[in-house]
Amino acid sequence: MTLPFQAPLTKVSLINKLTRKAPYMKFSEEIAKISLKTGAIRLEAETPFLWASGYRMPIYNDNRLLLGNAKHRLLIAEGFKDVIKSKKVNVDVIAGTATAGIPPATSLANLLETPLIYVRTHPKEHGMKNQIEGILRQNQNVVVVEDLISTGGSALKAVAAIREAGGKVDHCLSIFSYGFSKATEQFKNARCQLHHLLNFEELILLAKKNKGVSTEQFSLLKSWHSDPFNWGSKNGFAD
Repeated sequence: MTLPFQAPLTKVSLINKLTRKAPYMKFSEEIAKISLKTGAIRLEAETPFLWASGYRMPIYNDNRLLLGNAKHRLLIAEGFKDVIKSKKVNVDVIAGTATAGIPPATSLANLLETPLIYVRTHPKEHGMKNQIEGILRQNQNVVVVEDLISTGGSALKAVAAIREAGGKVDHCLSIFSYGFSKATEQFKNARCQLHHLLNFEELILLAKKNKGVSTEQFSLLKSWHSDPFNWGSKNGFAD
């Protein structure tokens, strides 16, 4: 069941409406809808994007496009809060990954009224040479927030930095995940649970349900997910 297209909902009514839906789908459906509408997620099965890695991929994700609407920021924060509550996660501090993870981490920390830190990819080369900005005390329970998970490398660097500084990290939250098996394996090896609000398989199923993609496009998108790094050459999209 999807939310009907109608006059904009207020912040409170939007969250109330979502919480009446089935727990698994209540946030993913709405986030999929607004991501496709704003262009935060674009699906182009027949004219794929060239990623920085050099591969042709039928999806492009830029969650920064969700920052322009307060309702969207609140929706994501409420989604993360729901995960924390349902999974009974102990949290003393919220940590955002620099830079894209900082805005959703800030919204979540405000909602939970917890301290906030953020983690750079590398320590600064000047001043205090910090990698972690903000106050982190020994043995505090930290939840890492990332906007997008592909292979998981950047988020796991933040996890490692926080652990090295004395924090405890057992959970990472992301707005969107491609659902790559490499990410699943890496998070398992790092003993950190990954929780997403929306993943690729959920996205394309919802797009098909709402007639956002055709049956043929859905098949192309599904085949990409099965073999993402060889998909372009197999389908004649390689440069």
